[in-house]
Amino acid sequence: MATYKEIKGATVQTKDEDPVVNTGPAGSWASGGSMNTARYALAGTGTQTQALATGGRTPSYSALNESYDGSSWTEVGDLNTARGYLGMSGTYTAALAFGGVTPPSSALTENWNGSSWTEVSDLNTARNEHAGFGTNTAALAVSGYAGGMVDVVESWNGSSWTEIAENNTARGDLGGAGTTTNGVVFGGYTPTIVAVTELWNGSTWTEVNDLNTARQALGSAGIYTAAIGFGGAVPSVTAKTETWDGTNWTEASDLSSARSYLGGAGSTTSALGFAGTTGSLVTSTEEFSVTPSTANTLEEGQIFLSAGTTLKGFGKAAGVPAGTWASGGALPAARNSGIGDAGTQTAALAFGGLPVDVTLHYNGTSWSAPGSNINTTRYALGSFGTQSAAIGAGGDPGNKTNVEQYNGSSWSEIAEINTGRSQNPGGAGSTTAGLIFGGGTPSSTANTETWNGSAWTEVNNLNTARRNAAGGGTQSSAMLATGQVDPPITANVETWDGSSWTEVSNVNNDRYNVLGGISNSSIGLIFGGLDPSLTGNTESWNGSSWSEVNDLSTAVSDGGGCGTSVAALCFGGKSPPVIANTEEFTADSALADVTVS
Repeated sequence: MATYKEIKGATVQTKDEDPVVNTGPAGSWASGGSMNTARYALAGTGTQTQALATGGRTPSYSALNESYDGSSWTEVGDLNTARGYLGMSGTYTAALAFGGVTPPSSALTENWNGSSWTEVSDLNTARNEHAGFGTNTAALAVSGYAGGMVDVVESWNGSSWTEIAENNTARGDLGGAGTTTNGVVFGGYTPTIVAVTELWNGSTWTEVNDLNTARQALGSAGIYTAAIGFGGAVPSVTAKTETWDGTNWTEASDLSSARSYLGGAGSTTSALGFAGTTGSLVTSTEEFSVTPSTANTLEEGQIFLSAGTTLKGFGKAAGVPAGTWASGGALPAARNSGIGDAGTQTAALAFGGLPVDVTLHYNGTSWSAPGSNINTTRYALGSFGTQSAAIGAGGDPGNKTNVEQYNGSSWSEIAEINTGRSQNPGGAGSTTAGLIFGGGTPSSTANTETWNGSAWTEVNNLNTARRNAAGGGTQSSAMLATGQVDPPITANVETWDGSSWTEVSNVNNDRYNVLGGISNSSIGLIFGGLDPSLTGNTESWNGSSWSEVNDLSTAVSDGGGCGTSVAALCFGGKSPPVIANTEEFTADSALADVTVS
């Protein structure tokens, strides 16, 4: 048998140890093990691999205590007194929990020895929503709420609390990190939400550079010269993460899930964020890491033999399961009802829809209106192409046969489709080699037509007639997923090879008025829709099966969608009400085994 080198004239490098993904200085968050009990307003301490999560609300006040080993949480000895909004310091085997709400505000202090809690001397001032940091023998309790905002600071020496120098800004729900001799506190509310940062040198507090984003109820960890603050409320929940170098705050990678009143532990290079509320209580854990500058890192497109036995590759397709949605620039006005869409995540086109039909361009950051509107106002039409060369076909009202072509600045009417249709027929291809399929006439249709740049030709029909489905691809490799048959919803998926349609694996979550970013018959993403309730569900297609990935932040239907399975865009739609939101799905490059034959 010929070797790879004999065939290709090149060798594949063998690596004893796999290189790692380079997060860059901004770091990255990855999913960790879920907690056993969803809660918020809890306290946390320890490291990323040895952490403790204590108290909180479920929504009732809780005494629950869980220990993290770097992969999973285990319930261990409960607090003697259930409470939330408490402070905490120490490690997962030697910790201190103090203050909180029982209700009412509490001064209770408990010491953890790795297996049980013991009540020790109380705080001098009962309070909650304070910052706590240090060890179980040398801790600080800073500021908080005690019937009003207080600037009281107390120091713990292992047996009792002593009031020391007050901090400059009385506040609650603040973050903090450090020791009894060198600390930093930041954020909170006064009751105005603030970004104020103060440093403690063991005797006095000094105001220094503020957080970039004012917020309260954030997670925090680290030391006074290297702290991290993540999540919180601004006043809506946020995923923002910032790191402190002793002088300035720098924005780092966002949490995957925006949340507030979460627990935190670890350091600026290896942090842990857990539980909290997104509007609903969650159990999810996220791990933050920064790749050391000395690490052997992966490069896009790299292929190597791992330990001489397993062929591995590094690319974005492997990163789809961990891909996440993030907010993009909002549309100038809310719009829905099957917006015409085309292009990519960083060069998208939106046209048609209700209640406005302005033609818009997206540049990866914001929307603008540099071109003219379509000549015939409509919605729920089929569309395909790019930002500078697109086609919009059919649409309502009236199941139109009209087709218009866009050249980047203006629309021109061209040859009509043979079968008038609306209700979001699938579209694929380019302005010289296109495809339109399915839709409503108003009943569901299986009709498929190809476009050669001058005329439409009827070709082989879909196996299952449907409308309000997700479609896309090229004229020779397309896909139509889920949608509405008359009248039920179908999970059915079909792929097009240039001459006929073939049924393939069904989606996991059938729905209609669904959106998608579909490259071809082998790769695509669908998101949102009605099942029949509104959903943010997102699924990825790898050519043989569907996998559920991270959901949209806002469940939506009837909007616009384009892009690919590694870089998709969702805009407008019904949430309800009609919204102007834009969300961007991005998959980071990931390492995966390569199957060869």
